[in-house]
Amino acid sequence: MKQVISCQLNGKATELLVDTRQSLLEALRGHGLTGTKEGCCVGECGACTVLIDDVPINACIALAVRAEGTSIRTIEGEAVNGQLSAVQEAYVDAGAVQCGFCTPGLVMKTTAFVEDLNRDDSIDRDSLTREDIRREHAGNLCRCTGYQTIVDAAVNAVNAVKS
Repeated sequence: MKQVISCQLNGKATELLVDTRQSLLEALRGHGLTGTKEGCCVGECGACTVLIDDVPINACIALAVRAEGTSIRTIEGEAVNGQLSAVQEAYVDAGAVQCGFCTPGLVMKTTAFVEDLNRDDSIDRDSLTREDIRREHAGNLCRCTGYQTIVDAAVNAVNAVKS
C-alpha cells in the first residue's frame, strides 16, 4: 500500500510517496538522497543516521510513514550553497574521512551533539572529555579510522561552534 507523507526535508516542504512497509532509508535513497548509507539494515552500524526533529535516528529501522509531519535532515542538507558546515569542515581538517562510507552518519551524529550543546546552557563545554564524545557517538561504527580522528573532528567542531 502506498501513502504520501509530508515533511520538511533538508529545510524544504516535501511530499514523498512511500510504501507503508518501506524504511525511511529506502524512501530517502529512492528520492535521490544517496548520501545516507545502507550498512547493516538492523540499526547496529549508524551509517544511515539522519536527524528527525534534530534527534539522530537510524533510518534503516524507522518506517518512512512515521516521518509524517517531521523535519528530516540528511547529509545532503548540511552543506549550504556549496559551503561545508562547521562539523563537515572539522571532519576534513582532522582527516576523519577515509573510505567515507560511515562518514555521513557520523557527521549527522556529531551535528546533533554540537547542536544539543548549543541548546543546553547547563552543559560546561570546557569539562567535556574525549570519553564523553566517544559515548555520544556510540552506535556509529567505522572500520577505517580507528575513531581517533573522528573524536578529534568532534572536539574541533565543539570548539569551532563555541568560538
